[in-house]
Amino acid sequence: MDPAAIGFDRERLVRIERHLEQRYLAPGKIPGAITVVARREGPAWVSVLGKMDLERDRPMREDTIFRIYSMTKPVTSVALMMLYEEAAFRLDDPVQRFLPEWRSPRVFRAGEHPRFLTEPAARRITVRDLLTHTAGLTYGFMQRTNVDAAYRKLGIGTGGATFPGTLAEMVELLGRLPLEFSPGTAWNYSVATDVLGHLVERISGTTLDVFFRERITGPLGMVDTDFHVPPEKADRLAACYERGPAKELRLQDDPRTSRYLEPPVFLSGGGGLVSTAADLLRFYRMLLRGGELDGVRILSRKTLELMARNHLPGGADMASLSVAPFGEVGFEGTGFGLGFAVTLDPVRAGVVGSPGELAWGGAASTLFSVDPAEDLLWIFLTQLMPSRTFDFRSQIKALVYGALAD
Repeated sequence: MDPAAIGFDRERLVRIERHLEQRYLAPGKIPGAITVVARREGPAWVSVLGKMDLERDRPMREDTIFRIYSMTKPVTSVALMMLYEEAAFRLDDPVQRFLPEWRSPRVFRAGEHPRFLTEPAARRITVRDLLTHTAGLTYGFMQRTNVDAAYRKLGIGTGGATFPGTLAEMVELLGRLPLEFSPGTAWNYSVATDVLGHLVERISGTTLDVFFRERITGPLGMVDTDFHVPPEKADRLAACYERGPAKELRLQDDPRTSRYLEPPVFLSGGGGLVSTAADLLRFYRMLLRGGELDGVRILSRKTLELMARNHLPGGADMASLSVAPFGEVGFEGTGFGLGFAVTLDPVRAGVVGSPGELAWGGAASTLFSVDPAEDLLWIFLTQLMPSRTFDFRSQIKALVYGALAD
């Protein structure tokens, strides 16, 4: 592919490979990586580097299957907004309309599970609160409060491990736990998108995996995206690694014994999918094209425009509303839409980009960015836990935007 055809300088795009090889692959900081850059209607530039499985010395392949963890969240959010387009709910509907077990939310004040001191929330939780992570929920891995300690105790949102039950059971259990804050008063990365997945099930009358397959991944031709890897594709699943105490790569999930080889009981709309570079390229191109790809319309242009606006209270950025330090993007100059982060001001964010850029990432250091202003998207895929080990996002962004030639 000639990068000039889509407005890039080829030699500058090659800097991405050189940067990854010299800074991360040669020192053994990551096993391998796939980087995809696409613009306009032209073909994508794809870089495939390193290994997909170090233990078995297997080279990275363009069709390698990755655990995308929280890059599942935009897919779940799109699924719910498809139901919004069918007038199934309003954004400010109270969640208790669909989840009666969430009828009386209460906010933590003191104590430990199961003996919490709480008070009534200032208002009910809305669908918009769940979409924007302002509902008062959290993640068990935060290691910050007595509420997230209760999540860990009960197996809710603990990171790589899944809840020991069904999605419906987790949502019912969550309804009995206190919130960290009253809905709409703060931003906190959370299991909210798992709850959205259950809303999709409640409203549509089908399971989340079936909804994805019938309404999103099937129509878009995302043939390798699912909640598990079937036997005939098992040899394409990458190994997943973590950074050990001596800064060495340590196997975190062996592809020969991975839980992703079997259909899960718990369908995590917040972090359960596996996918490939080619499949993700189709999904993000759909977003870039205003909800349509190759004659298949998933969302209307206006619905996607609504999702891509900052929905945080008062137009604030995440830095001013966040109560915890963790997210998959930087907080300064960045708002949150209905399912993904939205760049408000690249100057305040301190990184190159455009206002209106959509982005998120996953726990194994996977990343994506969709920039409508430049008609541009890029994807970075590797398998390294946790995602904040290295600052891949700002580095890849500098390299991608630095390669633009028009």
